Amino acid sequence: MTQTFRELIVGGVLVAPIISYAVVAVAIIIVLRPILHLMRFSSFFSNPSIAELSLYVAIVGLLALSF
Repeated sequence: MTQTFRELIVGGVLVAPIISYAVVAVAIIIVLRPILHLMRFSSFFSNPSIAELSLYVAIVGLLALSF
């Protein structure tokens, strides 16, 4: 059985599903940033920007696997 992909059509142009997952992940990160700031997320890592990037990549990967 082959997997069917749900493409997003914007103005007659097919957009790959990974692009929509990336946009949803950006929205999730925007919501999580104040919560992470309250938990002092940046103090746990020597380079907090790379830690946030890793969290973003993990969220995109989870979204791609779940849908």
